Amino acid sequence: MSPEEKLNALGIELPEIPKPLGSYIPIVKTGNLVFLSGMLPLTDGKLLRQGRVGEKVSVEEASEDARTTAINALAVLKSNIGSLNRVRRCIKITGYISSSSEFTEQPRVLNAVSDLMFEIFGEAGRHARVAVGVNVLPLNSPLEIEFIFEIS
Repeated sequence: MSPEEKLNALGIELPEIPKPLGSYIPIVKTGNLVFLSGMLPLTDGKLLRQGRVGEKVSVEEASEDARTTAINALAVLKSNIGSLNRVRRCIKITGYISSSSEFTEQPRVLNAVSDLMFEIFGEAGRHARVAVGVNVLPLNSPLEIEFIFEIS
């Protein structure tokens, strides 16, 4: 199955692409590489929840937010390259998790993104990854994720 067919099979409908929240563009293509700016878990332009993971936000809620963020990223990617079938590989994911000082399960939160990339792209969805705990993120978001893809 192609990535587009897998999205349909999973019942995932890509949303309208979120508007940039600052003076930047959401995607830059150079050669066969595509770099996505940091994405937030926005739904209809709003965060579903705010705060730090381990304080106001649970691991499960943050994982849901991470999946939403990945779906937003795929919407941005598709709108700029035409079809997700052009993705040759998900290269790297960097996740910033707004965390309480004692929270250490940042990788567990990002597993939702990694698992989704594998579900959609198969082996081409396996990637390098960084999971970083930070004090605060834009709009008091629980997380922000950036992506690098290789396309044909």
